[in-house]
Amino acid sequence: MKQTVTAKDVAKLAGVSQSTVSRVYFEGATVSEKTRKKVLTAAKEIGYRPNEFARSLITNRTKIIGLVMKGIQNPFYPQVLKEFTTSFKNLGYSILFVYTNNDEIQKDDMEILLNYNVAAVIITDATLSLKATEDFKRYKIPLVLFNRKIDSNEFYSVCCNNLEASKRIAEFLIEKGSLDMVYISGNSDTSTSREREQGFKGILKKNKIPFEKYSSDYTYEGGYNTAKEIIKIKNIPSAIFAANDIMALGVLDALRESSISVPSETKVIGFDNIEMSSWPTYHLTTWEQPINDMVNQTVKYLMAEIEEYTGFAENIELDGGLIERKTT
Repeated sequence: MKQTVTAKDVAKLAGVSQSTVSRVYFEGATVSEKTRKKVLTAAKEIGYRPNEFARSLITNRTKIIGLVMKGIQNPFYPQVLKEFTTSFKNLGYSILFVYTNNDEIQKDDMEILLNYNVAAVIITDATLSLKATEDFKRYKIPLVLFNRKIDSNEFYSVCCNNLEASKRIAEFLIEKGSLDMVYISGNSDTSTSREREQGFKGILKKNKIPFEKYSSDYTYEGGYNTAKEIIKIKNIPSAIFAANDIMALGVLDALRESSISVPSETKVIGFDNIEMSSWPTYHLTTWEQPINDMVNQTVKYLMAEIEEYTGFAENIELDGGLIERKTT
């Protein structure tokens, strides 16, 4: 069995005290450059690595960011995870990924985050219970709701300007000559789905354009099955707006199976601009979420709050842009 190399071993080889070794690896501690070099050389020689988790028990601070995610079947969120992992890695932080199978963060999810003494938390597509709200504030854990927001303004949130984006989508389809439309919603309890419907519907009503809503769940299967339902009743609209891209791709495949031509018989538009939307099979027109800007804004806020916790809360909404392809 491999013997664990300790700070005591490094201290002995470097000819310094164990506390000096600790100061070298403790961020912000005072130590001379000569001593630092001596300790690091000794550590490298015997293969010593500091135990970050053990140190966190002493400092009550880790280099771990908790990221809670539910919709891993939606390609948008793995893309988000990749961006956050890269950004935090460059800052010396690691991601603790917590998958939740529930719309609301549960006690087990909370215990994972608290047991690892995370420095901050990002919640992407789940909602917060009252208990979770109290715990995050009590322990002064900075938190960001990503691609979500809550009306109470209790927590910092970063998302795309969904309301204005959906208005632009409606105006775009009207300019394209669409005279009747369908909106396929995501989960009704999310701010993103509600605002996309609100903006889209508002413009259609203003222009007296017939509109019908179908409720779905942000999945490929949800989009596919909804399109099959529309096809079955033989009431193909001149345009279909799906609340995210993966549903829109399901819609396109269902239409293709029934030999319904896009965009001549009906136009299809999504939301997110996931990588798959640009594939030659789809060439989906979509609204691009500004993921890089959203991630940068989140990271900037969390780094400031980790440095000095204030609990400052604000809803940040960033503009995206229309990506026009062959489905419109």
